[in-house]
Amino acid sequence: MRVELVRESSPELVEAMGRLVPQLSSSASDPTESEISALVDSESAFLLLARSETNEIVGMLTLALVRIPTGLRAWIEDVVVDERARGAGIGSALVSEAIAIARGEGARTVDLTSRPDRAAANRLYERLGFARRETNVYRFNLGDPDR
Repeated sequence: MRVELVRESSPELVEAMGRLVPQLSSSASDPTESEISALVDSESAFLLLARSETNEIVGMLTLALVRIPTGLRAWIEDVVVDERARGAGIGSALVSEAIAIARGEGARTVDLTSRPDRAAANRLYERLGFARRETNVYRFNLGDPDR
């Protein structure tokens, strides 16, 4: 298994995201090729993929970096490993690579959120050194009630 940084969209990537995104969220729609291209072209986001020994895309993670007055913030989003490949260290490899990129870019911390029902993911994050924070996360819905 290897982790790679995506530099451009491809039909293979569109297909893989169409397979992986529903495993992450039942309410999210599959990203279009133009949405994937915008993500890959963004200077503030890094899309990481995990590939199996047979070169199949078996996981993904997005790292967002945002400069704010208090410094460079790093945020991990949309971590998903194909259900057929879970338990093989893929999530750990993706998160570790994201942490290395964030560190290299100058971020001092990396944040993420994870639903409580994602027990295996939460154990992984704690095992990798993430500490649960006492905080409130708020969301303002801009129109789509499913997002």
